[in-house]
Amino acid sequence: MIQDINNTANGSNASNNNDSQFDNTEHPTQSLDWLTRLIAFDTVSRHSNLALIEDVQAYCEQLGLAVDLTFNEAKTKANLFATVPAGEDADQINNGLVLSGHTDVVPVDGQDWTSEPFTATIRGDKLYGRGACDMKGFIACALTMLPQAVQLSNSGQLRRPLHLALSFDEEVGCLGAPLILADLKARGITPDYCIVGEPTNMAMVVAHKGIAVYRCRVHGKSAHSSLIAQGVNAISYASKLVGYVDTLAEELSARDDNDTLFTVPYSTLSVGTIHGGTATNIVPNLCEFTFDYRNLPHMTQDDILAPIQAKVAELNAQMQARAPETGIELMQEESVPAMTDNDSAELQSLIAALTGDDERHKVAYATEGGQFTNAGIPTIICGPGSIEQAHKADEYVELIEIERCDGFLQKLLDSCAVK
Repeated sequence: MIQDINNTANGSNASNNNDSQFDNTEHPTQSLDWLTRLIAFDTVSRHSNLALIEDVQAYCEQLGLAVDLTFNEAKTKANLFATVPAGEDADQINNGLVLSGHTDVVPVDGQDWTSEPFTATIRGDKLYGRGACDMKGFIACALTMLPQAVQLSNSGQLRRPLHLALSFDEEVGCLGAPLILADLKARGITPDYCIVGEPTNMAMVVAHKGIAVYRCRVHGKSAHSSLIAQGVNAISYASKLVGYVDTLAEELSARDDNDTLFTVPYSTLSVGTIHGGTATNIVPNLCEFTFDYRNLPHMTQDDILAPIQAKVAELNAQMQARAPETGIELMQEESVPAMTDNDSAELQSLIAALTGDDERHKVAYATEGGQFTNAGIPTIICGPGSIEQAHKADEYVELIEIERCDGFLQKLLDSCAVK
């Protein structure tokens, strides 16, 4: 964790132990204003995010910024991309630095919250609310910085463009960011760098694993359990494939090219769900299970997919020798690429200089950062709050984390200004 960069909020007020909804007379920080405003939008992934996007769009347009939206197919959700140009040189719009965040949050269903999840509430030195750390805190700090960036641009003092990218549906497979990236490519915009503001306690994360989720559907043949030779047991064949996935997982853990900077230094395979059968005295004709693969950045899905497909072919041959209509389907349900640190050394040096913390971290969870690096944009992750608080009841961000993020973005803006 980096040290406190620049205190921008009233520290004595942050230690107030009284519960309260946010009141800017007690906490005079514009970022907290924005965070309160953002939390009030219920942007659970199954809902639309348009109200939040339209609010931010209006704010950006009031600042004189051009805003581009990209929509999902149903037009119920949108990404937002806005640019603060470098001085008055329109040609320089095509590089610059992206500040990226997702607007959707995970559900609160079944969680026991102490306060209303979509009302920002301060208790002690923490601000509670769904999305407080994951990841509306970073977005709030970025929006707070925009007017100063615009002022520098208007006075010709901004030497590097700043871009704001807000996406939808990150929590359900990172579905929105690819639309932003496709739009940028079509418009010829090639940013130099990207900072994804997922919660890292303002530490610098330089790489993360990828994730692929697969569903395996085993079609057997029903029969009475007293006549098993007439059937093909879907559960039995599913168990053979599950056992092979577990064996492959053990082999992954023993490879000699693992990366000790990750907490789990190897790629992993994990079976998560399984369903099958209708009664004990019926040979089951269907069994489904799911598994995920979390790969180190230097590995690909083919490293596990090819051997699993070969095993499926072997089992299919065994099943179809008994009943031609049986077999195994393997379907990919989700895929988010790993984020690499191959091309981000210059960005890492910049972040280390701004924060005074040279330590690099690598994490097992996936973000949109992998999609940016896949698009050729060097990326790091750095944002307020702890990933350990994300997705839980009473999600919170410590107020000092918002202060640190404000200070970090101020220094980042200063680095983009004409000296």
